[in-house]
Amino acid sequence: MKKSLYWFLAVVITLVLSIYQRMTGPTYPKKVTVELNGESYKLKLPRSGVQHDEVVKLKGVPSDAKAQMHYRRYPTTNDYTTVDFCWKDGEWEAALPVQPVGGKLQYYITVDGKDYPAEEPPLIRFRNDVPASILIPHILFMFAAMLFAVYTFLLVVTRKEYGKWLKITVATLFVGGFVFGPLVQHAAFGPWWTGFPIGTDLTDNKTLLSFLCFVGALVTMKWKYNKWVVVLAVLFMIVIFSIPHSTYGSEYDYATQQLGTGK
Repeated sequence: MKKSLYWFLAVVITLVLSIYQRMTGPTYPKKVTVELNGESYKLKLPRSGVQHDEVVKLKGVPSDAKAQMHYRRYPTTNDYTTVDFCWKDGEWEAALPVQPVGGKLQYYITVDGKDYPAEEPPLIRFRNDVPASILIPHILFMFAAMLFAVYTFLLVVTRKEYGKWLKITVATLFVGGFVFGPLVQHAAFGPWWTGFPIGTDLTDNKTLLSFLCFVGALVTMKWKYNKWVVVLAVLFMIVIFSIPHSTYGSEYDYATQQLGTGK
């Protein structure tokens, strides 16, 4: 195969993995469908907020509907607080109150007497706003690390020279995960690192494990079975990076009024 085809396949695989991780993550909006007078309205309930009240909008729901929102702090057993949606600028709006950094609210909506979602209410976690100057490089380097890893894998399985791209993979993963990663974590929640041995944040932990696997592949480059180490490192990276982003991340404990490092 030509290298242009390698790159095409690597980009496609990386995009699919990135989209899957994003859409299955705990910060991706919760999709619900409201049934009203024989019509269906597809809504998105936010699950990530910054340090201001988060406005929930019922786009498309007609003005003659009756809508309420119910929320409580999480994890608590407090009663839900109920607020009415207000009709503003041609749509229904209601605000979730801002919480401390890492604080979560559990909430659901009621439209004409029916609750949405009917199953487990979604959670929204609040954070500080992260400057684009560190967020964008973090995303680009992590995307590049996955891209170079997949490209290296294709070179290995087709018996091409892969040493250069293995080194580039390790370098980009280090910069994205251990330079810009802590910068993003610190800007969003305060701590620099919430993975092992400090906490249980799966984002930090999976980055650490993947990096160690690639370091192992790098230091065994002269071993005759190194290609299998590289293959395992890439496959391991794909598997663990398929775990939704921000799972078991920093969470504010309302009982102790402290930010936990991984919940």
